[in-house]
Amino acid sequence: MTIHDIRQKYFDFMESKGHKIIPSSPLVLEGDATTLFTSSGMQPMMPYLLGQKR
Repeated sequence: MTIHDIRQKYFDFMESKGHKIIPSSPLVLEGDATTLFTSSGMQPMMPYLLGQKR
C-alpha cells in the first residue's frame, strides 16, 4: 500500500461520513499576494464563504 492509497482511503472514509473534500490551498492565495496566512484556516475558505466556489 502506497501513501497515495492511504490518503485516498482516508478521503473516502471522511466523504462517506458526509464531509466534503476540497482542494488544497497555497500559502499565497491567487489574486491576493498581500496575505500570507500560515496559521489561519479561514483565508483559503474565503471563496467558498463568499459563494464564489461550490
